[in-house]
Amino acid sequence: MNKTQVHIDDEDRYSRLKLIGWWDQQRLRDAKIMVVGAGALGNEVLKNLALIGIGKVHLIDFDVIENSNLSRSVLFRASDAGKLKAEVASVAARELNPDVQVEAICGNVLTDIGLGSVREMDLVIGCLDNREARLWVNRMCWKVGTPWIDGGIQEINGVAKVFMPPDGACYECAMTERDYQLIQLRYSCPLLKREDLQQGKVPTAPTIASIIAGMQVQEALKLLHELPTDVGSALVFNGAANQFYKSKFPYREDCLSHETYDPITASPLTYKNTLLEMGDWVQAELGIGVAQLVLDRDFVTGAECQACRTEVDINQPLPVVSMADAVCKNCQEPMVPRMLHVVDLDSPLAERKLGDLGIPDQDVIQLNHSEKTIFVELTKTP
Repeated sequence: MNKTQVHIDDEDRYSRLKLIGWWDQQRLRDAKIMVVGAGALGNEVLKNLALIGIGKVHLIDFDVIENSNLSRSVLFRASDAGKLKAEVASVAARELNPDVQVEAICGNVLTDIGLGSVREMDLVIGCLDNREARLWVNRMCWKVGTPWIDGGIQEINGVAKVFMPPDGACYECAMTERDYQLIQLRYSCPLLKREDLQQGKVPTAPTIASIIAGMQVQEALKLLHELPTDVGSALVFNGAANQFYKSKFPYREDCLSHETYDPITASPLTYKNTLLEMGDWVQAELGIGVAQLVLDRDFVTGAECQACRTEVDINQPLPVVSMADAVCKNCQEPMVPRMLHVVDLDSPLAERKLGDLGIPDQDVIQLNHSEKTIFVELTKTP
C-alpha cells in the first residue's frame, strides 16, 4: 500500500504551517486586513498576522507609546516612549516577517478612515478600548460588506466577536441601553466631547491580550479559508474561573447599523475636490442631477451663546469638537452648537473641499436627488 510522502522544506518559514491540511499560504499572502488599534491587543494581533504571513495590513492608531504600555505590548521597547504606536508596531512587524507589508495610519478611525479603504479589505480586526469606536467600525463594515472581528479585554477576562455583514447579528444588535448611556457619557448636554474622561485605562494583563488576540486571528484564518465560524456570536473567556463559553446575539430588525451602500460607483475625484465639482461629475457621467450630500459624520458649523448671543464659527466634524471649543469667550458660558448632516448644492458649503466637510480620503459618499440615492467612492490620493 502506497503512502503519501510529505516533503518538509526547512528553508521555507511557512513549512510547518503548510502541514495543516486546509492551509493555503498563497491565500494568506494575497489577503488584506485592517487592524484598528495598536495597544496591547493590537500588538498581539499584528504579531500573529506577521507570523502567519498575511500579505498586507493597514494598522490604525493615533496614540503615542507610554511606559505603562511596555508591560502589555510585545512590539514596544523602552526606547519607543513618545513615538506613535502605529509606526513603531508596523516596523516591528516587518522585522518579524519581511514578507508582510504593514501600512501605519496615524489617525482616528472615527474621522480619518474612508469607507473605500474598509471596502478593499478582506476583513477588519478591532482592538479598541471604547464602545463608540466599536460602533463606528461596525457601521462602516456593514455599509460596505466587510467582515470584522471585535476583541475586548479587562483584567484577565476577554471576549472575541465575529460579524459577517449582511448576515446575522451585528455589534449594535447586542448593545443595551446602558451601552448607549456610556457612549453618551463622553459628551456634554449639547453633544460635544468631554476632555476629562479617560479612555484606554482599563486594567489588563498581557496574558489575556495574548489569548483574545489569538482567538481573533484564529477566527480570521477561518474566515480567509472559508471555514465555518460562529458569526454573530461572542466567544467569552473567564480567566479567573478558566471558563469558556459562546453566546449568540439576537438579530434586531430595527438595528441602525444594517444600512448598506450598494451599488457603489467609482469616481476619479478625491476628498480635495468640492461638492460642486462632484455634482458636475455625477451629472456628466451618470446623468443624475445631485441635490445634496448626506454626511456620515455630523458637521458643527458654529456655536451660539444663549446668555450674550455671541456666535463663533467652528466648521469641524462632530467627533473632533470638544466642549472647550464651544465656551463663550465673553461670559465663559457653554455655547449651543449648530450642526448639520446634509449639505445642499446651493449652499455656500458646497464650494468647500469635501475634506473640509469632514470627509476623509477614499471615502464613499452618499448623494441624493429627489427620491434617488447614489453612492460614490472617492479615489485615494497618492
